[in-house]
Amino acid sequence: MSPAFRAMDVEPRTKGVLLEPFVHQVGGHSCVLRFNETTLCKPLVPREHQFYETLPAEMRKFTPQYKGVVSVRFEEDEDRNLCLIAYPLKGDHGTLDSVDNSDCEPKSKLLRWTNKKHHVLETEKSPKDWVRQHRKEEKMKSHKLEEEFEWLKKSEVLYYSVEKKGNVSSQLKHYNPWSMKCHQQQLQRMKENAKHRNQYKFILLENLTSRYEVPCVLDLKMGTRQHGDDASEEKAANQIRKCQQSTSAVIGVRVCGMQVYQAGSGQLMFMNKYHGRKLSVQGFKEALFQFFHNGRYLRRELLGPVLKKLTELKAVLERQESYRFYSSSLLVIYDGKEWPEVALDSDAEDLEDLSEESADESAGAYAYKPIGTSSVDVRMIDFAHTTCRLYGEDSVVHEGQDAGYIFGLQSLIDIVTEISEESGE
Repeated sequence: MSPAFRAMDVEPRTKGVLLEPFVHQVGGHSCVLRFNETTLCKPLVPREHQFYETLPAEMRKFTPQYKGVVSVRFEEDEDRNLCLIAYPLKGDHGTLDSVDNSDCEPKSKLLRWTNKKHHVLETEKSPKDWVRQHRKEEKMKSHKLEEEFEWLKKSEVLYYSVEKKGNVSSQLKHYNPWSMKCHQQQLQRMKENAKHRNQYKFILLENLTSRYEVPCVLDLKMGTRQHGDDASEEKAANQIRKCQQSTSAVIGVRVCGMQVYQAGSGQLMFMNKYHGRKLSVQGFKEALFQFFHNGRYLRRELLGPVLKKLTELKAVLERQESYRFYSSSLLVIYDGKEWPEVALDSDAEDLEDLSEESADESAGAYAYKPIGTSSVDVRMIDFAHTTCRLYGEDSVVHEGQDAGYIFGLQSLIDIVTEISEESGE
């Protein structure tokens, strides 16, 4: 067993933090949980942990902030529902104390991801009958979950209509199919392993979606190669096949997941990785166009900032010696909620009045500018297969830049530039 996953000493009588599903996950299969509004929690993988611990300073603005390590274990609430609770490691009082827990769910509102345990009187069923029935029920639940997940895989692009008068952000929490189904599947596996192991190490990372009211998220699998140096022959062959059959081999990038709120049509759109693998280069370009489209028009004001950040990231990676970011992703995030716009020559009183109105009602009369800033974020995530010569235990040491990743970035820059030019930017 890896040293990172050996038995952990948890500080006794320490107040824990309830972990909830992270509803804005659009790609990947690892269990990502919400620690609080600004912090996420995911299983610790030694290689990824080492990456965050030794991250070059100039790359920090392009990765989530690393906030430490916690111990996660299963517990029961007063209704005997299983839940996941995070605790500081023994002697590490600073980790939870340094993270703002003001918006964490109280322990009385524990996350329920399994049904209540049923207590059966011995007069009703013998222990053997109860065990047999319990196993049968668990098998049926597992089978049903697999069927639902298969349905999700077939439903590669989904649209949901939302109530415009309601809180779109809260509705989004109920609609994202990929995040919820992935969490159910992952948590089911963790539940099955709970008999043998009840403590896990998780890392705490910045929640990149926290500053957006309605996060639109694009997950891009970067590079021409996805398998790590430690992959088995079967795993490597499988990853090579996926690259060859997708845009990864041609342009060094493919869609791994997408979540978009189209305010114009009042719809939420989700695209999963299975659809992303099937896209041609032209289909990839159309998917990017769709990501920046609000249902009425292209959000052109986002394209310039995206290009600027992609260009900056490319320059940073070109200076990194020996790094290989196999199977990592690039997130592009912006707010689906659009800020109202006002005439450039408006005075303070006009600004105050128009801030409460929709920009659409007065659009076209003057030259307009947004009240708020149309911010967009670009970050690298998922470093479980990253390697570098600094990792002394690696048997393979690479030289120079990660050409495959940089090739994918340049392709992305070229395609976003084409979209911008074709739209009249």
